[in-house]
Amino acid sequence: MPRFKKATMMSDQPGSLFEEPEDQTAFGDNESPDRPLADRMRPRTLREFEGQQKIIGPGRALRKMIEEDRFQSLVFWGPPGTGKTTLARIIADQTSARFVPFSAVSAGIREVRAVMSEADAYRRRLGKRTVVFIDEIHRFNKAQQDAFLHYVESGAIVLIGATTENPSFEVNSALLSRSKVFVLEPLTTDEVVSILKRALEDPVRGLGSQRIDVTEDILRAIAVYSSGDARVALNTLELAVSIAELDSIGARVITDEVLREAMQRAAIRYDKAGEEHFNLISAFIKSIRNSDPDAAVYWLARMIEGGEDPLYIARRLVVHASEDIGLADPMALVEAVAAMQATHFVGFPEAKLALTQATLYLATAPKSNSVLETYGAAAKDAMETEREPVPLHLRNATTGLMKRFGYGEGYEYAHHFESGKAEDMDCLPEGLKGRKYYKPSKRDRTASTKDGNESEDQ
Repeated sequence: MPRFKKATMMSDQPGSLFEEPEDQTAFGDNESPDRPLADRMRPRTLREFEGQQKIIGPGRALRKMIEEDRFQSLVFWGPPGTGKTTLARIIADQTSARFVPFSAVSAGIREVRAVMSEADAYRRRLGKRTVVFIDEIHRFNKAQQDAFLHYVESGAIVLIGATTENPSFEVNSALLSRSKVFVLEPLTTDEVVSILKRALEDPVRGLGSQRIDVTEDILRAIAVYSSGDARVALNTLELAVSIAELDSIGARVITDEVLREAMQRAAIRYDKAGEEHFNLISAFIKSIRNSDPDAAVYWLARMIEGGEDPLYIARRLVVHASEDIGLADPMALVEAVAAMQATHFVGFPEAKLALTQATLYLATAPKSNSVLETYGAAAKDAMETEREPVPLHLRNATTGLMKRFGYGEGYEYAHHFESGKAEDMDCLPEGLKGRKYYKPSKRDRTASTKDGNESEDQ
């Protein structure tokens, strides 16, 4: 197999705007060997930036906004490891703006207001803007997002939000209307390979000071494994180098076996965009279904601490409440919806408690899948049988003509009957008369005998 060759740097259009900046304070000390490789290799200029040419290529919208120093508040929407944070830092540096980053995972409304007030004072004192970068902005609730509006409108800050979720649903509409949304795409395999080569070549920020023996095929395997996420690729490379054995000339040799070991270790970390995301949510739901609260809370913690979107977890709880509990305990749906609303309202970290409460309630609730089975049976007939018209007696006669055609004729009002039901009135189409879709589970609270008493199992 061919051995590693010197990486080819991404070319770019010349111009002083994209030369190496003298002041690197926006990027921190990313030459420190104590920092992870992915952090050290974070691009500092657009010349170093790999991928996303649809938005930062020559003549593209974002590049022109930076070149002309006239950009507005922005939202970067894309999967992890595609350069959202890096672009924000480059923008701040190239436009000589002050850069203030913080994460929506840990920041609260008090921190938000403090940053806004400081940015306003900074602009008044020095006449310079502050770029406020919010990672995972979708984790801020609506009230927290509202706190930015005044400062965005006054020009005190330029807000750059990064999100992996659709901003149409997760970002305040008022804030979204004042921002330009740019979509970042997963990096291609070739782009990730180029990033890896640059890391192997750079003697200061990367691994260039070490002797590393790695083939092109292995670099490509790492790139494919990363699924377009530069951070995952660099972390995997760094891990592989750290566990590789030295050969007779002091070079670290990354073999297929070393790469497999590195990938296995990296897979332990939670990846909310990959297979582990689906594995964990599957284990979570199946533990609740099996009425195992201890296992359910463990998988919940694995997802939360791994960075899963709390609203995704809340949505799955709502689905589970009807699918696996349903009428065995109708309050399960109320509990799940309340947890989802609480997660929206208070955000993290407090929402962890609401999600835990709902998880424990659902795990310990009686189980019934009659809701799921009932809809499935009805949907089968709705799709596979003839689309029969609604019986005339069930139609509303809203006009005289409709009444003359027999709309509503023969309808019997259920409340006029002592039992609360017009027993002789059919509500299904002619061809489906007598069809039974709902077959109550013995655990359903609606299951009853004909005399209205609860079934023996309740």
